[in-house]
Amino acid sequence: MADKISLSKKDRLSVAWRSTFLQGSWNYERMQNGGWVYAMIPAIKKLYTNKDDQVAALQRHLEFFNTHPYVASPIIGVTLALEEDRANGAPVDDVAIQGVKVGMMGPLAGVGDPVFWFTLRPMLGALGASLAMSGNILGPIIFFAVWNIVRWAFMWYTQEFGYTAGTKITQDLSGGLLQKVTQGASILGMFVLGALVQRWVSISFQPVVSTVTLSEGAYIDWSSLPSGVDGIREALTQFSSGLALSADKVTTLQDNLDSLIPGLAALLLTLLCMWLLKKKVSPIVIIIGLFIVGIGGHVIGLL
Repeated sequence: MADKISLSKKDRLSVAWRSTFLQGSWNYERMQNGGWVYAMIPAIKKLYTNKDDQVAALQRHLEFFNTHPYVASPIIGVTLALEEDRANGAPVDDVAIQGVKVGMMGPLAGVGDPVFWFTLRPMLGALGASLAMSGNILGPIIFFAVWNIVRWAFMWYTQEFGYTAGTKITQDLSGGLLQKVTQGASILGMFVLGALVQRWVSISFQPVVSTVTLSEGAYIDWSSLPSGVDGIREALTQFSSGLALSADKVTTLQDNLDSLIPGLAALLLTLLCMWLLKKKVSPIVIIIGLFIVGIGGHVIGLL
């Protein structure tokens, strides 16, 4: 029986260091996939000695991936554990690995932004700026040093946590735990992506369906407002109370669609893109097509 192949601490450190360049080859087609593969190369070389196996591993990790660059570390750790068990003969397939990645990247992205971009960095930036404004050279030094120490420590220890947790998951393959985790992660990933359609995809149909003249008192009479700040304050007060901005109420096609099913057009466009991807249409072709349709629709007044 062949000896078990294991990733050493040196191997995992090499992966962690490379993961700091996760966004170095960010692209509009698969986003962080190039940086992800770059980080995984030391582990793939260690786990798979056959060139064909190495190529297959690189290809499966070139799939779409996108999350906060720092919270990608626990996902990397879990993936390292899955790849390690696969290299040692465990029945871990491509679907299981990709399902865990997709299932984790969405929820963790929502955690990374508020913690790092909206809390930690502004706090350290304010501290460094206050010192710098007083002429203390330690201001930028403290910001740079503390930020990178915290960032690197978080990335390393969460990668190790993910690696340990992933190993425990794959130890119970016979009980179906990995299959349950994969299924749950896939469902969660699809739920998160579905919920983000309304946020990421925006379509507005401009054709006017109807124009109705409102009665007096239903809209703001701009000519009767006082001048200056008092007029602005009065206009805002009347608008907040429900008065329209103009005497004509214009209803567009988009208004009617939103009154029926908000976000329907965005959902249909997303489903169309998914169908095209399923038909092996290149994502680049889809992106160019969306640009052409968007520009053309705006020129003719449809969008």
